[in-house]
This record gives sequence, C-alpha cells and structure tokens, in this order.
Amino acid sequence: MDSPYAKELVTAIEAARLAAQISLSVLSQSFSSASLSSSSNSLIKDDLSPVTIADFAIQALLTTYLSETFPSHGFIGEESADDLRENPHLLQRVLDALILCCPGTEWTPELICGKIDECTKLKSASEGEFVWVFDPIDGTKTFIQGKQFAINIALLQKAKQVVSVVALPLWDFGLEPEEGIKDDKVDERKLGTLLYGVRGYGAFVEPLVNEDGVEAKKLPMISDGKNNRLREVTCTNLDSGVSDLHSLVAERLGIVGEGDTEADLLGWVPRWASLAMGFGNVTVWIYKSRERKGKIWDHAGVMMLFEEVGGKISDVDGKEIDLGIGRKFEGNYGFVGAPRERHGEVVEVVKGVLREAGLS
Repeated sequence: MDSPYAKELVTAIEAARLAAQISLSVLSQSFSSASLSSSSNSLIKDDLSPVTIADFAIQALLTTYLSETFPSHGFIGEESADDLRENPHLLQRVLDALILCCPGTEWTPELICGKIDECTKLKSASEGEFVWVFDPIDGTKTFIQGKQFAINIALLQKAKQVVSVVALPLWDFGLEPEEGIKDDKVDERKLGTLLYGVRGYGAFVEPLVNEDGVEAKKLPMISDGKNNRLREVTCTNLDSGVSDLHSLVAERLGIVGEGDTEADLLGWVPRWASLAMGFGNVTVWIYKSRERKGKIWDHAGVMMLFEEVGGKISDVDGKEIDLGIGRKFEGNYGFVGAPRERHGEVVEVVKGVLREAGLS
C-alpha cells in the first residue's frame, strides 16, 4: 500500500505476525503441560478479567519492536508489569515465551517489565503526536478456551486513527460472511487472518500465515442504500451490556430471530473486524450503566477498518468517539456502528429505547 504511513504499516504487520506466533505457542502450551488458566500461567485482574503469559509477552514484544523503529512515539497498552514483579514464576514463563518465539532480542525480566510499563505512562493518546495503542490479546477469556481472539495494533496521530493492524490467529481466511462467525468456529490449521489499513486508503485482508504468497484483498465497501438488510454483530454471553435492550433495538430495526445474529463474538476487536469483513453491518452496545466506559485498546484502529469500508461509528447518543480524552472513553456511552446511510436511523431507534428504559 502506497501511503504516508507505509513504514509504520509494514513494521506493525511484522510485529503482529511475531505476536501471533507467541499467542499460538502459548496456546499450544509447547513449553508447559500446565493448564493455561492455572495460576502459573495467568491471573485475574481487579476488574475480574483474566490476563495470561501471552498478554504480557506480546505487549513487551510490540513495545520493543516498534520503539526500535519509532523511538519518539508514545505507547498505550492494556497491561501493567506490577503483577509480574510480584509473581516471579509467571514472569519466568513470559521470559520463556519470548525467548522461544523471538530469540533475536536479549530478553531479561527487567527489559520485559520496563517495556510493558512504557504503555502505562501516557494518560491519553492526546499527550503525543504519534501514539501506538495495543491490546495484546483481546478476548482473553476465549483465548484460554482456544476460541477466537485478536491482537490489536493501532497508530494514532493527534488522537486520530491513521493505521490499523489486526491479527486473528484462529480466524479461517477462507470463511465466507454468509457462513457466519462465532467464538468456537476456529481455523484448525491456525493459518489465521490479517487485517490492516491506513486512513483514507481502504482496508485489506490476507492470510496471517501467508506461505503461498496470497495477494492481499481490498475489502469491499459495505452495501449502501436504504433498503439494505441490517445484519447484526453482537455478543450474547457478556454481561456488561443490557441484553433486553439490545434485543428490543434489534426487533425495531427488523433484526429478529436467533438466526439473524450471524456474528456472535466476545472480543470487541473481532467484532469490529467482522464488520469490516462483511460478516455483519450493524452493532449496538448499551452498557448497564452510564458510568461504564469503553477502553481505548479494545477499539482504536480496528474501528477505522469498519469506517474504511463505509461504516459510521458513534456512541449511543450519536456522539463521535473521542480517542484523545483518556485511556477510557470518558466522554462516550456505548457504541453504535452501522452503514453511513443508515447510522442516523439506528441511533434514533437506540435513543428511543434508552428513553423508555430511563437511560437517556
């Protein structure tokens, strides 16, 4: 892709492929017979979400790899190294994973912890002109189960999305949108799928493990026109949203019946990616409380891929998502993604449901 961010894109793709190797190595437990969900391989954070050796190892890798080429850039990532410092056994397993998969770097516990913590220094993406945002494993709960997960890499310039690279190690590149996608539908060959794009230059997809040199395919624009059928991307097994309200919105938009939920995924990155690839064209998420906020690493970059194929994204009030306000979207409540031509219609339906529920 010929763009002003060609170097950034190529470097991020290289990093994503290395990160995917780490994730699959950890998933296969090639260096351990212990369960991935055991205390020696993972822990539970204060928000009750799990984090594994893959989360820590990949964040250390991404920061190390990208900072070597772009030393003046800032970094925001999900993980902190505090828990690693308190758990030497887990830190050793992270070190083992990095040495196994990325032997070109002189990995040490100090380097790993330092690089992970580089992603905690910025309070928002607006604190630097160029800021990389990482989610090393989006969907850790499903990752532990050997189901769908993603590695998310985004570059923001002045808090605006300009580059996106998403690795989906268990997503079958040959899967067609009409087949649908759920967390347990995985690529047994583990060749995976790679998505990427640059603002204004479109979104592209190719095999993550591209041994046959398959040419990248530019993702088509989602169908426009007022009569285009809305196809939902959602998550039915995550309790942060108000499922009754989601169902009511879907009913009023003409999305009815279990069979019309063609994409049901836990991780937000796979959800946005599935929208970009045409597995659906609308998503709505109403949090249980207006105090609940989305996190920048779950959405930055990959949202842009949906926009590059003709999608529009806002919060449930119709406000633009502010990526520069903090590590969480403090100025926004929930999400609405839809084809540009129908986004306003979807937002109005959501607003009506919110008023009736007393959440407006």
